[in-house]
Amino acid sequence: MRAVLCTSGFWLRRAVCAGHRTTSLYPVEGGSCNHGRVPVYRDEGVVLRTTPLAEADRIITVLTRRTGRVRAVAKGVRRTSSRFGSRLEPGTYVDLLLHEGRALDTVTQADIIAPYGTTIATDYARHTAAAVMLETAERLTGEERQPALRLFLLLVGGLRTLAAGERPPTLVLDAFLLRALAVSGYGMALDDCARCGEPGQHLSLSVAGGGIVCARCRPHGAASVSAGAVALLTDLLRGEWDEALRSDVRARREAGGIVAAYLQWHLERGLRALPHLERA
Repeated sequence: MRAVLCTSGFWLRRAVCAGHRTTSLYPVEGGSCNHGRVPVYRDEGVVLRTTPLAEADRIITVLTRRTGRVRAVAKGVRRTSSRFGSRLEPGTYVDLLLHEGRALDTVTQADIIAPYGTTIATDYARHTAAAVMLETAERLTGEERQPALRLFLLLVGGLRTLAAGERPPTLVLDAFLLRALAVSGYGMALDDCARCGEPGQHLSLSVAGGGIVCARCRPHGAASVSAGAVALLTDLLRGEWDEALRSDVRARREAGGIVAAYLQWHLERGLRALPHLERA
């Protein structure tokens, strides 16, 4: 057990609760660990969105590794003299110390782990793809403080890949969206018929039905899709990047349209960032 100094000016003692994986922080004069129900906690996360509050503050929405989606007030970050205003921009991977509140938490310390947002912002195609990823992550976490570790790891990996700039942004985005939907319970059926499970190469897509459907199960309103688009979607979902990078522009545009339609159907409304997406 060791003590650390909080930005509010009092010493905190760090201890690991035997019944939880999280690290608890509590005042030195406090008692034993109360199983994570403490006013101050530390977590790492990705900033999803920021909203102005009053004259100098911001509300930041963060998808964290352990706590899930959290909203917190960052006081004074809009002032030029702010110590960590630039560290809380959308797309930034940060280590946070937060004070738990009734409605909103308060950020008391922020350290950058990786400035993905700053790197991505230099390129419009990557910037718009990242904006869709961040908005999707927020929408897929319907409730606050519900851990979503797999979605968090997908988001960090997607932003890291965008920042590296080694793969087409639209393919990175579509791969993220397919996997994020899958870990959230909305996986798209691509190998077997979504309705009856019949294996084979099916070239009809039912967004409402959950993916590819066979000729016998094809409902009214299902769309015809190309074999190239289905193959690309499958490669992206499985992480077969060598095969995905061999796809042509037509297959990429078709696959991107399918993913966008499928995503918005299951989110039950459109994404604000999607119309600005730049597709090759």
